Amino acid sequence: QIQLVESGGGLVQAGGSLRLSCAASGRMFSLLSVGWFRQAPGKERDFVAAISETGQRQYYTNSVKGRFTISRDTAKDTVYLQMNSLKPEDTANYYCAGSWTAQGDPSPDRYAYWGQGTQVTVSS
Repeated sequence: QIQLVESGGGLVQAGGSLRLSCAASGRMFSLLSVGWFRQAPGKERDFVAAISETGQRQYYTNSVKGRFTISRDTAKDTVYLQMNSLKPEDTANYYCAGSWTAQGDPSPDRYAYWGQGTQVTVSS
């Protein structure tokens, strides 16, 4: 059984930074590709970024390219999302998710394991 726990969310002013963490329990986490998604109230859950199981490939939605960086520390079974130059439109609940096959696929249906989410609020 793989469990994911997000942390690092909070309230930040526009232009600020946050680093989200996704910590995993379960021996197979290193075999999963991992994605970050976000969901604002009344909206669908949207793809933000993903990283391959080896960490060699990263994928981003266009709106965060150049501002967000996804990385993973296999020794710590943790995936990070460094978010810089935050904008009010980045405000959402952020979820990490694990997949055996997604390899950057933006569809939430490709991800089998989900955390509970961490709230990010960016004030203008």
